[in-house]
Amino acid sequence: MTIPARQGAGRPAKAARPKARLPKGLRDVGAAEVRALDRMLRTIRDVYELYGFEPLDTPVIEYTDALGKFLPDLDRPNEGVFSFQDDDEQWLSLRYDLTAPLARYVAENYDTLPKPFRRYQTGPVFRNEKPGPGRFRQFVQFDADTVGTPSVAADAEICMMAADTMEALGIARGDYVIRVSNRKVLDGVMEAIGLGGDENAARRLTVLRAIDKLDRLGLDAVRLLLGPGRKDESGDFTRGAGLDHEQIDRLIDRITTGIAKGGLPPGPAIEQEGLEELFALQALVRDAGYDDSRISIDPSVVRGLEYYTGLVFEAELTFDTTDEDGRTVRFGSVGGGGRYDGLVARFRGEAVPATGFSIGVSRLYTALSQLGALKTDEADAPVVVLVMDRNRVTDYQRMTFALRRAGIRAEMYLGTSGMKAQLKYADRRGAAIAVIQGEDELKRGEVTLKDLIEGARLSAEIADNVEWRTGQPAQVQVPEERLIEACRDILARHRS
Repeated sequence: MTIPARQGAGRPAKAARPKARLPKGLRDVGAAEVRALDRMLRTIRDVYELYGFEPLDTPVIEYTDALGKFLPDLDRPNEGVFSFQDDDEQWLSLRYDLTAPLARYVAENYDTLPKPFRRYQTGPVFRNEKPGPGRFRQFVQFDADTVGTPSVAADAEICMMAADTMEALGIARGDYVIRVSNRKVLDGVMEAIGLGGDENAARRLTVLRAIDKLDRLGLDAVRLLLGPGRKDESGDFTRGAGLDHEQIDRLIDRITTGIAKGGLPPGPAIEQEGLEELFALQALVRDAGYDDSRISIDPSVVRGLEYYTGLVFEAELTFDTTDEDGRTVRFGSVGGGGRYDGLVARFRGEAVPATGFSIGVSRLYTALSQLGALKTDEADAPVVVLVMDRNRVTDYQRMTFALRRAGIRAEMYLGTSGMKAQLKYADRRGAAIAVIQGEDELKRGEVTLKDLIEGARLSAEIADNVEWRTGQPAQVQVPEERLIEACRDILARHRS
């Protein structure tokens, strides 16, 4: 019996092609969103610069011990962060926020920095967490921090700057509020219900993270997280803080009851200190013209990170939107921050007070999209010079260079397709104008300019092909020497 030879025997196996796929929890960002994001970031940057903050950039990778164990679970040190070892077997991690790297930078350069040190920074951060709708493992933050002063005036300034930023981005008064509380108030309550001391550090952190989910999950879910735990819609179980009913009631009472000066019974000293700081901040912002509709005391604000030590703030958008289940809900938080007086001290062994605010860029971008407040500029779209005759490439190239020298974004079509495909390309590029010079235009010394933006608008109003052909929407012929002037006129019309 003869066994047939295997197909391809003796030949090297063909390498399997990799599958083009995006890792879970990450996303690609296209040109239109990149440009809109850039405009948004420039607006934020202008406000921060106006307040006297200076830019800083730090690496995305830090030594793991420099970041600290503020995000991870205490029993699993690498939970929540992406970590790896270098050649020296030292652990490195992708930064999970921009604050911990700032603390390392300040400690390392403390003697040469002005105090207080005021910086802003934007960049990607990484969380090794379960991805979900609107929840990504890489996202962008925009921070501003003041390091080196314990003054409540520094916290008040951060809150006022956050309010000014919302309005500079086109969010109207009444559609946002900067909510302020103090971790010392909640620390006092936790001390009063028996959660003080180092031995209860893990439970206090669980409590903070539970309360921080109040606006997203609601009161009933938070009660479960403060007690035995909660199973979410996917079936995943989150272990709770294990508090009893009386402890939960006292916590809930504190975070759902408004704070009025002189209206609270005496409590632990740390709670009274927190209240006095809140009232001092309130007086400062009111004197500066920021009333309660813009900056408001709200005891339910706690922030979920462990390193906050005092005043905490959250920028909340108050307009209604629709959630994934079609329900009408308030949009919610787009940023937050607070005072963290212990981060730099981890490195220096001495108190270095600090306060700051962080904007979640992607979430704020989504909010601005829903409000119609994103700044777009269709004049940024390129002008595409079509190649109607392969023997005249240098002529089309000359037109393209002339447009560029005039400060107009322009490109010559570099493919090999005909006119119809070239126009389709220009449309997919989001081009503003297509420049056409075929044989007829060349004889007349003219060029045809197709206004693609106006053409797209008009095409939606034209009933049939006959009307389209007779109307020749958004298409003009001009002498070639007027090419730049005519393109400028069309772009200016869209800009205005």
